[in-house]
Amino acid sequence: MQLITLYGASVVFFLIVDAIALNLVLKPLFTRYIGEMLRSPIDLAPAAIFYLFYIGALVYFVSLPAFREGSVGMAALNGAILGAMCYGTYEFTNKATLKGWDWTMVIVDTSWGTVLTGATAAFGVWVARSFLA
Repeated sequence: MQLITLYGASVVFFLIVDAIALNLVLKPLFTRYIGEMLRSPIDLAPAAIFYLFYIGALVYFVSLPAFREGSVGMAALNGAILGAMCYGTYEFTNKATLKGWDWTMVIVDTSWGTVLTGATAAFGVWVARSFLA
């Protein structure tokens, strides 16, 4: 039940919050720098695969250990570290290999991934502790 609660709360939180940020902040930013490369409409299958696996890894490596320790703060910190590594890998690799990839995109998206992943882990642990304690 712990895994289902952690995963479910995390998926819902991540999808809602990321959808808002993607539409309000990241899409306009990416359109500015690499608009000609963007799909319209986006291909949802690869996005869904990423989200499901990313949240699974977050729950396994961060949320479940934090839940067992009873620490929402541990979830937030370790989630932020994971987010910085994952989003940073994407952004810094693109900066190194793709023309037109601006430092603004690297900084904004890496920062966003750090905050979003930390907040998602913290939220999932908080919900699981609230309902399963």
